Amino acid sequence: MSWTHDTVFPFSAPMTSGHTATHDVYVGGGGHPILILQELPGIGPETLELAAKLNASGFRVYLPHLFGTYGKTEMAKNMARLFCVRREFIIFARGKQSPIAGWMRALTREIKQRENSAGVGVIGMCLTGSFALTLMAEDAVLGGVASQPALPIFGGRHLHMSAQDVGAASAGMAAKGPGLAMRYSEDKLAPKKLMQALEQAFGDLLETLEFPGKDHSLLTLDFHDPAYQRVDSYFKARFGTA
Repeated sequence: MSWTHDTVFPFSAPMTSGHTATHDVYVGGGGHPILILQELPGIGPETLELAAKLNASGFRVYLPHLFGTYGKTEMAKNMARLFCVRREFIIFARGKQSPIAGWMRALTREIKQRENSAGVGVIGMCLTGSFALTLMAEDAVLGGVASQPALPIFGGRHLHMSAQDVGAASAGMAAKGPGLAMRYSEDKLAPKKLMQALEQAFGDLLETLEFPGKDHSLLTLDFHDPAYQRVDSYFKARFGTA
């Protein structure tokens, strides 16, 4: 299954640092809008296949290109590139989000306006995983899925968000329904300690799932169909199409 976008547009908005970021956003499919935030390996064939699956299930996908070569999976190169975009991503930050969070919030509002929709669903993966949860503070966001959240790197039980971020996201979850976080049970890149910290921070406002295995990317490189099906049903319930 391959994905073909029908639109691409550059989107510029301030980050929390005050600097402005600009990234191309690829759009394709029809239905309620889902924002996919790319993971570290980049927007490779596996991510495009995820977009195609969501299209086939009745969702319109927005896919911002944050770094890397569009269409290629480049783990090692993208790790090096992160140090070139460190104004946007601070992968070791504890108790605060990376500056790109402000740009992401603005993008959810832009998508809602473009689609004239009730709201937007968000999927974050790996280094963008936790952003999907904090974005639930936005009125534009109806639901967020954190797949194998991995930041902060070497953070132990620390979160890549502040107490204020947690409070605002919790209020959003209380109003709209829980967020969803998931991982492979033996994933070292999205460690158990981090999932436990998320559970402690959000309590009953966050549904957490673990699937057996040592792999990492539940929805892309190490695709796990039960995980995808849970994401699909989660968003259909949020948009009232279940």
